[in-house]
Amino acid sequence: MNTVNPNRRERVKKALTFFSVTAYFTGVMLLILCGEMIYKYGILADSEAAPGWFFYTAQLHGGAYMLFLIAIVNLGTKARWEPGKWIVTALGGVVPFLSFIVERKRRDEVEAAFNLK
Repeated sequence: MNTVNPNRRERVKKALTFFSVTAYFTGVMLLILCGEMIYKYGILADSEAAPGWFFYTAQLHGGAYMLFLIAIVNLGTKARWEPGKWIVTALGGVVPFLSFIVERKRRDEVEAAFNLK
């Protein structure tokens, strides 16, 4: 078993926590945004009749996704991921429910690689 420097392990652990929080927040905001779009364009006859706060849902998801991308870069560089893993992980923020699946998979991989449990 590889020994990991305790300082690096701590940096990876913090990056993993930030990644997990942003993954869940981005996933929740994406689900809310999808529900809003279904309501606005599928149920309402006139999309102009949608509540004004709907505009902010998309803005919040966009901001959350940017934080999610920052978290991916932060964790990916510390865990030394291959480029393909970064891309698949980034797709988690734009496909409904995928952020939850990707978060669990990456968490398990990183915890095993750095003995964080």
